Amino acid sequence: MNKIKEGDLYKTIKISNHVFDIKYGYYEEADRYSKFSELIPIYPNFIKNPLYTENGYLIATQMQDGCEYFEGDKNFNVCFKCSRYKKVDDLMGICLCGFNKNKTLK
Repeated sequence: MNKIKEGDLYKTIKISNHVFDIKYGYYEEADRYSKFSELIPIYPNFIKNPLYTENGYLIATQMQDGCEYFEGDKNFNVCFKCSRYKKVDDLMGICLCGFNKNKTLK
């Protein structure tokens, strides 16, 4: 079995009109030097760089913190636990909350 290297492709995910190449890496630079850290799939940061479907819905990862409109168990305030989150593939999906919808798109 081949050893995974930083930058290797984990998988490609298509959501709406966007294609994401998920590659192995580190979220934090310090993780690179920790003796217990392993390469993991790195997902886009949609908090810093929001992207929308062609219908204006926000794309989200299921592990990102829930927004101010979160509807679900407040003990698990992550998108995956929100009733408005729709899983599309792996750890990514779409926020179907009308408050987060980009109104300039259809």
